[in-house]
Formats: sequence, C-alpha cells, structure tokens
Amino acid sequence: MQEEKLPVSFDNTEFAFKYKSDSELKGARLLFSMMGQPALVKLGTRITPWAIKNKLPIKGLVRSTIFRQFVGGETLEETAKVAARLGQYQVQVILDYGVEGGEDSEKEYDHAADEFIRVIDYAATQSNIPFMSVKVTGFSRFSLLEKIDGLMTTASGTLIKRYLQVIEQLDTAEKEEWHRVRTRLLRICERAAEKKIGVLIDAEETWIQDPVDALTILMMDSFNKITPVIYNTVQLYRHDRLQFLKDCYEAAVERNFLLAVKLVRGAYMEKERARAAEKGYPSPIQPDKASSDRDYNAGVQFSLEHLDRIALVIATHNEKSNLDAVAWLQQYQVPFNHPHVHFSQLYGMSDNITFNLAAAGCSVSKYLPFGPIEDVVPYLMRRAQENTSVKGQTGRELGLIQAELQRRRKG
Repeated sequence: MQEEKLPVSFDNTEFAFKYKSDSELKGARLLFSMMGQPALVKLGTRITPWAIKNKLPIKGLVRSTIFRQFVGGETLEETAKVAARLGQYQVQVILDYGVEGGEDSEKEYDHAADEFIRVIDYAATQSNIPFMSVKVTGFSRFSLLEKIDGLMTTASGTLIKRYLQVIEQLDTAEKEEWHRVRTRLLRICERAAEKKIGVLIDAEETWIQDPVDALTILMMDSFNKITPVIYNTVQLYRHDRLQFLKDCYEAAVERNFLLAVKLVRGAYMEKERARAAEKGYPSPIQPDKASSDRDYNAGVQFSLEHLDRIALVIATHNEKSNLDAVAWLQQYQVPFNHPHVHFSQLYGMSDNITFNLAAAGCSVSKYLPFGPIEDVVPYLMRRAQENTSVKGQTGRELGLIQAELQRRRKG
C-alpha cells in the first residue's frame, strides 16, 4: 500500500500524547521500562495475584502504576472522567466491565448480566461511548460451553445446524441451564438495541468458541436487520478464521442481516498451542506471524469491499495494518468516518495510532476496562506479559514517549 500519501502518520507524538501531562508521561516511561525486563515481569505476574488474593497492602502500588496505565477506574464513575478526557480529542470508548472468573453460580451469572446492562445504560448517556464489550463466559458455565463445543465438533452441517442438533442432545437440566444463558444474552442485546449501543462479543478459547459464534450469529440475525448492534470477534491468528469470516458474510446475505465483526489477531496463542500438543490435535494457530498478518489484512480488505453488508471494528496495534486500512478507505473512496468502519486500540497502549487516526478524522476508540483492582488483575497481568513478549512493543512505546518528552523540553 502507498503510505507516503496518507493523511496520517503514527510518528506524530504531539497528537499522540497531547492528553497526557509531563508527569503522566514520565510515569508511563518508568512503567514500560520495567515491562521491558522479562525477569521482572515474570516475578511480578506471579507475586501480584498472590499478594492481592492474600490481602497484602499492595493495592496502592498497583493503582498508581499498571492499573492507572491500562484501566479506566474501579467504578463507572471514575471511568467516566477518563472517557470524557479522551472525548476531548475525538477519541471514543469501548467500555469493558473487566471482571473475569468468579463463582460458578446462577446468582453470579445473573449479576454479571445485570452489570453489562448497567454499562449499556450508562454508555447511552455519553456521546463518545458507542460500544461496550461482553464475555459470554461472564454469565455461562465454562464446562457447559466446552461440552456443547465438543459435541458440535462431531456434528455435521453448517455452524447453526450443528448448534441446533447439539442443543437437542443435552439433558433436561443442561437445556434449562443453556436457556438461561441465552436469555441473559438476549436481555443484553435487547437493551443495547433499545439504547443504540453496539455490543462486542469477545472471542474465547477454540474449545468453547463454536457455541459463542452460533449464539452471536443468531443474535445478529435478530438485531442487525437495519443497523449493526451485535458484533462477533474474529481472531485471525487462527488459520480457519478468514474462511469463517467469508462464510458468515454468505450467511448474512442469505438471511438478510448486517454482519458486524471486530477483527483481532488473537489472545490465547500459547494456551492454544499447549493444549493442542497435550491432547494431540493439530494446532488451530497460524504457523507463523506472517500468516497471521496476511489473513488479518485480507480480512480487513474483504470487509471494506463489502461495507453494504459488513460493519467492522479494526482492532489492532499493528501500525502497518492500520495504515493499510486507511489506504484502502482512500482507494475505495470511503469516508474515514463511515458508520460501518471503526478503529480501536487498548487504553494505555499505542496512543500514537489512536490519536493520530482521530486527528485524521477516522472513527477510533480506546478499549477501556474498569472494575475493582482485585477483579481486573488477570487483565493487567496479560498486558504486562504482552508488552514483554510482543517483539518491539515496549521499545516502540518507550521511544515515542521519550521523543515527546524531548519535543516538550525544546518547545
């Protein structure tokens, strides 16, 4: 793609960090410097969850460092201040109630569904919060999802046909339990449609993904007839997902609904490969990064070529993928603020991408989690590990922060 003619550069640190004070930038520099040390991160990601669980007095340290960098706040009220600040720079927000795990109880699942609905109600009052994020594992028993997925793997036919066959095979108690799961998601989707807030259904591990996909597509068939409300997440680090995206498009054409997708590379690579090796089945993960990049970019291009039927969120920290997407928008003469095209990055990372896309007139958001410190620790540990393991990520963040601090000193 021709990048030199694009109206956006990810090297502009003035746009990238305009919303941060000097002291905030220096704090981020220190944090990313620490995350650039694998031994320190390995130790921290082991000790921190243990210390929080055992109620050791480290919450203040966590709050003032990694929590402040990657999380909006412990409550919706705290997070509102961050969202409003981002909005001043034309950056929108995807709200994520970042609680993971919890008890396997119907009461907990009902509570999680109620919280997701509360997030929708709040988002509807804010001009720069068009989306919220939902994990089906937040209101469904993991082992039930795993059983349904396993049975679907051995069934034949399309995704939906396999799903419907399998639900009939469940025993009475399991059918009733699954009905409650579907009802929770239906309540969330109904409120989102009513309030005009997009719901991004998170991707899960491959061994529970099929029922999540089926549920999400059925919700799209109900709620995405006129405008995109329900979005599925497609992980292109899986070697089968580009074809899955195209199959979903065909289903959307056949059933006359809008296919809405969030395209990501993926989040469970090491876990997926380890499980495949342990259980002796072929890894679902691409053989190398080049293959993931190829399929990701192909998925974005395919979606942009079918905007009459597809709405997409381009959710990536890869600079080339974002620049290619902007170039395709130009090539296809699609407005940067087209209602079916949205860019997104995680809060606390890749500000050079987010804020420069916003300055160029693109619709772009930060994925902004919130929740009590003890509940978002798993999310924070993944961010620390990610910034250590992704080649060049920490160095790029540090270089940009340092460049901006030097620019401000000269200015």
